[in-house]
Amino acid sequence: MNLRLLQTVCLLIILSSCKSLQQSSAHKNPSKTSSKTDPRFLDNVSINPGEKKNSNYAYTHVQQGGNKSFSNTSSSFNIEKADWLQIKYAIMIDMPVEQLNNLPLLQQIDHWWGTRYCLGGNDESCIDCSAFTQTILRNVYGVEVPRTAAEQYNFAQPISDAEIKEGDLVFFKSGRGISHVGLFVGNNKFVHAATSEGVTITDLNDSYWSKRYAGAGRVIK
Repeated sequence: MNLRLLQTVCLLIILSSCKSLQQSSAHKNPSKTSSKTDPRFLDNVSINPGEKKNSNYAYTHVQQGGNKSFSNTSSSFNIEKADWLQIKYAIMIDMPVEQLNNLPLLQQIDHWWGTRYCLGGNDESCIDCSAFTQTILRNVYGVEVPRTAAEQYNFAQPISDAEIKEGDLVFFKSGRGISHVGLFVGNNKFVHAATSEGVTITDLNDSYWSKRYAGAGRVIK
């Protein structure tokens, strides 16, 4: 009877040891128990506006077999052939990379990004909103517009919000008059020289700007 009891105790000790060993092995090899992999990643791409970076990057969508592509885009678009500015601003504006295909515009935005605001300024030391839109329209689209926001508002052809596209002007008012202007870039975003941040990109739904929105205008045929 005592021998049978001793055998039972020994068996329980052995089984307990095996269970502990299995748990230890699981902790040493967590990949066998769980796997969390981000399906998309960026290599050597700065998403900080204005920070210059070389074009040695890869944006890879991990798929079975290791094929490289961009999810939710046209199969004919090869992300590895995209300019790094397209990737940078696609992330910022939250748009598909292949829709941001105006590289001169992206280069101008990146060049002026963060330039401080000053009333009457029109160079890289400081610039105001209407001088900024005037410069972008001239350098990117070859279009000349008047100098002030109010003059640009009167110069532009009024369009509905449903018609707005890249390159259109968006206007804002304080009181009864037009006091600010920006350039629409897509996905409800516009680039402008803001008094508080300098040249930046803002959403039209931003609470401050949505209350002051006065409409959009087109100067590009």
